[in-house]
Amino acid sequence: MTNAQIIFQEKMRLAEEGILKYTGRTVIGLNMAGEEVELPEVQPIHTYQAWQSLGYQVKKGEKAVAKFAVWKFLNRKKKADDDAEEDGDKAVVGGKCYMKVAAFFTDEQVEKKEA
Repeated sequence: MTNAQIIFQEKMRLAEEGILKYTGRTVIGLNMAGEEVELPEVQPIHTYQAWQSLGYQVKKGEKAVAKFAVWKFLNRKKKADDDAEEDGDKAVVGGKCYMKVAAFFTDEQVEKKEA
């Protein structure tokens, strides 16, 4: 399961529990049989870092609405050659994925960063 699928599934569960709100809009998706289905859209949730990259700051004192495990990719670096050791240059040669618990915040818990 991808991170997008994990987050979508968790958003739907949180909305059913009343933790997240519906936006009033709908989205079209595919069910397991490959048929189109219309689903209610749930308010967005992102991690702290994702909100930062979108130009938002989580408000001071806000607590995560949910914490659940998502995939994290860790780059594994290897020195390219002996000369690179002196420069500190490293080349990415692969990595590994593991599950890590991440904290998620809603759009109501953030504010636009000042320019």
